[in-house]
Amino acid sequence: MTVQGDYARCIGRELATVRDQLLAYPDTASIWAVPTGLPNSAGTLALHIAGNLRFFIGGKLGGSGYVRDRDAEFSLRGVERDDLVRQIEAAADEVTRALATLDDSQLDEPFPVEVGGVRLPTSRFIGHLATHLAYHLGQMDYHRRIVTGMNTSVGGIAAAALADR
Repeated sequence: MTVQGDYARCIGRELATVRDQLLAYPDTASIWAVPTGLPNSAGTLALHIAGNLRFFIGGKLGGSGYVRDRDAEFSLRGVERDDLVRQIEAAADEVTRALATLDDSQLDEPFPVEVGGVRLPTSRFIGHLATHLAYHLGQMDYHRRIVTGMNTSVGGIAAAALADR
């Protein structure tokens, strides 16, 4: 397995868990609930996760042509659950395809765009994107538990999902 293949597998597992989180809500309205003290709904997090990965990995590394509207990621409301799931699945597809095209030499090169005033090596920036995704996935998990009252996991972080088959 290559480093980029490992990244693709980890990010793919996390995106599958985002999908499972969305499907665990009883309805679209609960996905968009914003309880007191929480900064974002699960819908907002899903849009942000999809937009972030589609732009940075799909667009910048994979040449998908994805045009990001970051403001919309945080301002749209009420997007149907099926549409959110489709956006997460599109992100997973773009990540898989883009990372499969990278060769090892590209991982040490600077990422194609500056982010936060710095240009990190591509490998390190992909690692950043993976941990950024995991951070928001954790927020989504707690959001679902608070909004629905369900204290069960969707079972998404099993190491077995990363094992060679």
